[in-house]
Amino acid sequence: MRDRLEALRRDGLAAVSESQDLDTLYGVESRLLGRTGALTAELKGLGKLLPEDRPVVGKLANEIKQALQGALDERRTAIEASELAADLAGEGLDPSLPGASAPKGGVHPVLAIARELEDLFSSMGYVVWDGPEIESEANNFDALNIPADHPAREGHDTIWMDVEKGSTRRCLRTHTSPVQVRALREFGAPLRVIAPGRVFRQEAQDATHDHTFHQMEGLVVDKGVGVPHMLHAMNSLLEGVFGRKLETRLRPGFFPFVEPGFELDARCPFCKEGCKVCKGSTWIELMPGGLVHPNVLTAAGLDPEEYSGFAFGLGLSRIAMLRYGINDIRWMMSGDLRFLEQFQA
Repeated sequence: MRDRLEALRRDGLAAVSESQDLDTLYGVESRLLGRTGALTAELKGLGKLLPEDRPVVGKLANEIKQALQGALDERRTAIEASELAADLAGEGLDPSLPGASAPKGGVHPVLAIARELEDLFSSMGYVVWDGPEIESEANNFDALNIPADHPAREGHDTIWMDVEKGSTRRCLRTHTSPVQVRALREFGAPLRVIAPGRVFRQEAQDATHDHTFHQMEGLVVDKGVGVPHMLHAMNSLLEGVFGRKLETRLRPGFFPFVEPGFELDARCPFCKEGCKVCKGSTWIELMPGGLVHPNVLTAAGLDPEEYSGFAFGLGLSRIAMLRYGINDIRWMMSGDLRFLEQFQA
């Protein structure tokens, strides 16, 4: 066994010195000192030796292991220094070859629309404001004049948080309208603000409905504000999104936080005689809006006899679908790279 150990030392040191790169050296180390290596295999035979021979052979085996490990470490350092020097000298480098390029990312279509609208309304003197996605029942419903028995408060419509009994109820906000309340309390009047953000509802998912989507709220409160001011803001928004003026119309609509309330429709920007987007009617329902209800102004600490205002909302997800011809809203939150790579910068 001593002869085999000495032969292992001699052959091992020769193999280490002949190694010219780190991969080869790693293979030598594994072959000599690995769990299934030659030295390990020899050490398993120590138990078969005579008791008086075991300490001597064990000491020799340990010396050989230390000698091999030291040679390996020394050779590794030398190879690394050699490779570094070659890199610094530019050996094997062709400077005419193109460098490695990282793939370009892109802006999500909803975020692209949001940024455009933020720039548009900022140029018209609006503040871009945000609020928490987990809201109190007071901000999400009470301060917006939504009655206690309104169906929107039910669990089939709203995602409620689990809270201790007697604590204030909280929910995932169902619209960006609570930002109206927060902005009015923060800044008072006069005020121009838009609030883009993510909202949540208990929805059965299909091509046009999702439990998570994006909206943008607009609010103006000042003295003498009326419907013509609201129409100007809405039409400016549509012109900014579609790059041209669209024919629009107002229809009566009911929303607890505005009075009177309207639905704004736009003439379909994709056809003249009807298509799958407008479903043959040549009109697309785009934005609800109206004059801010006096109760909302009162809840924000303003005198409705002195101030008036208008509010409007739109689905950023829906606008992005119209802009880019996306046929299923579920793509927006899918995280599917096949979808997102179509919008690379």
